[in-house]
Amino acid sequence: MKHLAGRLGTLLAVVAVIGLLPRLTRTDPALTILHARYADRPPTPETLDAIRAETGLDGGPLTVLGRWLAGLLHGDLGTSWVSGQPVAPDVRSALGVSLTLMGLSLAVALALAAALCASTLRRGARRRIVTARAGALAAVLAALPEFLLAAVLAAIVAVRLGWLPALGWGSPAQAVLPALAMGVPAGALLGRLLDDALPAAFAEPWARAAAAGGLPGRRVARHALRRTLPGLLPQLGLVVVGLTGGAVAVETLYAVPGLGGTALAAALAQDLPVLQSCVLVLLLLGVLAGAVTRLAARTLLGPALRDGALPALVPPVLPARRLLTAGAVLLAALLVAVTVAGLLRDPLHVDAAARLAAPSAAHPLGTDQLGRDVLARLGHGAARTVLTALAVSAATLLAGLALGAVRAGALTESANALPAILSGLVVAGIAGPGPWGAALAVAAVAWAPLAAHTTALYTQEKAAPHIAAARAAGAGPWHVARRHLLPAVLPPVLRHAVLRAPAIALALASLGFLGLGAQPPAPEWGRMLAENLPYAERAPWPVLAPAAALAVLGALTVLTATAVRGRKGIATAARGRTKAP
Repeated sequence: MKHLAGRLGTLLAVVAVIGLLPRLTRTDPALTILHARYADRPPTPETLDAIRAETGLDGGPLTVLGRWLAGLLHGDLGTSWVSGQPVAPDVRSALGVSLTLMGLSLAVALALAAALCASTLRRGARRRIVTARAGALAAVLAALPEFLLAAVLAAIVAVRLGWLPALGWGSPAQAVLPALAMGVPAGALLGRLLDDALPAAFAEPWARAAAAGGLPGRRVARHALRRTLPGLLPQLGLVVVGLTGGAVAVETLYAVPGLGGTALAAALAQDLPVLQSCVLVLLLLGVLAGAVTRLAARTLLGPALRDGALPALVPPVLPARRLLTAGAVLLAALLVAVTVAGLLRDPLHVDAAARLAAPSAAHPLGTDQLGRDVLARLGHGAARTVLTALAVSAATLLAGLALGAVRAGALTESANALPAILSGLVVAGIAGPGPWGAALAVAAVAWAPLAAHTTALYTQEKAAPHIAAARAAGAGPWHVARRHLLPAVLPPVLRHAVLRAPAIALALASLGFLGLGAQPPAPEWGRMLAENLPYAERAPWPVLAPAAALAVLGALTVLTATAVRGRKGIATAARGRTKAP
């Protein structure tokens, strides 16, 4: 009950922040409405007061929040500051489009997940030695952000090959590319998680006993699949939450009239009533998905939900593969080489005579739509992105350690289930688009995994016998924290923060792609991709260069994490063999 109350309190706090957006924004809402609706009227104090009175913005923060909540209870989502029309009809229409797209994307994800683990299930049904088969390709696909895959599909499948339409909504063909862009990363993640869990299920005593007793292999495989599903369902909820964030970029890129594209347009236009409604609906969709998946997991577990009734699946020890380490080093060296080569060039120099020029000795990666050197902008964008990602990683490390130590469980779960893009929309609604706002938006949610890790390590270490012995010997709280808790908690959480830095860089790039990050003419990988995408048919290199850089960054994240996890597995196994009698 206490945990449920914490979750509810956190949700209400987020809803309150959404409701207070008109009072939190740095611009005067009355001026925004005046410029949008009455451009010919001067901004006199009387006119602005009249607009505030008309729109209900003349009261204090609690008054504004109370009016907004009262409107929600009556189905009134307010009036658009730009068009002057009620928000509710447009939001309902956009919700139907987004639900359809999310449903198609989830179908793609489940189909891909089933395909990735099909080989492992067949081997288990035939009573062979079962190992995970999904491989590194699934891991790399899972690490690709939706906006990157959407841009590549649009540039190649729609523009270069002309197989499918690149824009619009209404026909089945127009839904294919958006559904693939959102569904493939989600399906790769689910498939890899399921494929990693199945070998542990087939290795449990019940599976070996069932096989020895003559139970058909297909039935054993079905039971193994059901054994792994409860642990996977919470991840499915997070995947649905991720779809709500991915919908913003994908709907914007493909001109899909859903909640995501509507929310982004409202954030850029400072049309806060529309932004409030879209973000609130997307947030509630994520909360509902999480609740449904938790309920489904409890239903599948049934009586085994009691403590100790069902052991946790123990994944197999991963070998420390030299190939993965070598691949990570090679990709890191490639990124460093491109960055250094780009930093030696001017990213802002415009050569109108060389617009969209092909790669040459003068311009190894070609030029963009303004005649600027793509290599130069790629290198300077890498430096900007890496430095920002490191700063955000440091901030999230401090926040994760502090909030994890105080066990902010409900707040951690809520932040972990909030996509960075939704956080970016809210920050953009308050402070407007910009690099600092994008960094703040990513930091606002990126601390949650580190906090969860800190809490787990802190709880485990506090229960260790040597802590009790130190306290019995007279050690005070500060001594225990400095000499025992901090040395045990800080190193693994620090490594975790370093491993998450590339993912933070990808999140920053996604906000830049949407126009919520660094503004022109600053070089930034996501913005480079968005700016040059309309010219992909004539000149693909300004699109493929930042897309390849982002793909390499995603692959580097996966290879590094896998190599580190493999070495940890080997070290753990070695310690176990050393301690065995």
